[in-house]
Amino acid sequence: MKILLAVDGSHGSDAAVQQVLARPWPDGSEVKILSVVELLTTVTAENFWVPSSYYLNLEQSLQAQANAAIERAEARFQAAQSPLKVTTEILNGVAKEAIVEEADRWGADWIVVGSHGYRGLKKLWYGSVSQAVASHAHCSVEIVRAESKSNHEKQHS
Repeated sequence: MKILLAVDGSHGSDAAVQQVLARPWPDGSEVKILSVVELLTTVTAENFWVPSSYYLNLEQSLQAQANAAIERAEARFQAAQSPLKVTTEILNGVAKEAIVEEADRWGADWIVVGSHGYRGLKKLWYGSVSQAVASHAHCSVEIVRAESKSNHEKQHS
């Protein structure tokens, strides 16, 4: 079984990592931990008023964030002594497209993504990567929602 695990460092992706770790997978299964660096582009005249280093610094910051998300997820698999073969990859692109394309290219049987749980205007503005992946993937997709803080506090008090 080939599991593509998309992470971005959010609580939702942490929950997705935990979900993959909690399952018994068939012998020989492997997980590819993927993070996508989504570069921001603007198509306005404002580009002319931004220092040339701005986009380079932004790209470096986003790359560092993706590296940190990958490293944290990979460390959790190592700490759990998971029998899954773990590989990692960072791609540049539009997250919802890159995840589906990588799943197809790699031959994934299952995609696991976290949900930020955005609603209303935030969902409209940011879009839903998890819903787009579920709608366009050619394999099974699991969307894992992080437990809200209020539910977590109720269960542990």
